[in-house]
Amino acid sequence: MEEPQRARSHTVTTTASSFAENFSTSSSSFAYDREFLRTLPGLLIVAEIVLGLLVWTLIAGTEYFRVPAFGWVMFVAVFYWVLTVFFLIIYITMTYTRIPQVPWTTVGLCFNGSAFILYLSAAVVDASSVSPERDSHNFNSWAASSFFAFLVTICYAGNTYFSFIAWRSRTIQ
Repeated sequence: MEEPQRARSHTVTTTASSFAENFSTSSSSFAYDREFLRTLPGLLIVAEIVLGLLVWTLIAGTEYFRVPAFGWVMFVAVFYWVLTVFFLIIYITMTYTRIPQVPWTTVGLCFNGSAFILYLSAAVVDASSVSPERDSHNFNSWAASSFFAFLVTICYAGNTYFSFIAWRSRTIQ
């Protein structure tokens, strides 16, 4: 009875060690891509983070809950801000090279394309919800958030274009 238990524990150990081998780094040094932030897609991601932060902080600093449309703008702005920070970390640390099973060009295209479409809708909703008659003491913050939302939309459109070029060149090969 004891032999089958040993064989079973050996199988579990082998599976666990092969799992650790597949997902461990090849060296103990931390990979960092300094050049990524000097590329146009890298600069666009930094602009998306900075401008996106402005969009949601300008709205969050007001009584935005009085206008239900700003709930959509806040959702889009915060959701894509968090994901963009996540993707920036993935690109800077070159994590995408350690997880080759993920089709990163397709993921980037889908992410940037959806961000462009949803941010465009949020920017239009933001702009159409701003009026000086509605709440005059929040008007400047809401108008500024609308302006920055359109700038973020342009940044995501640019990154969608670069993601499409990378995706198309990968699928042609």
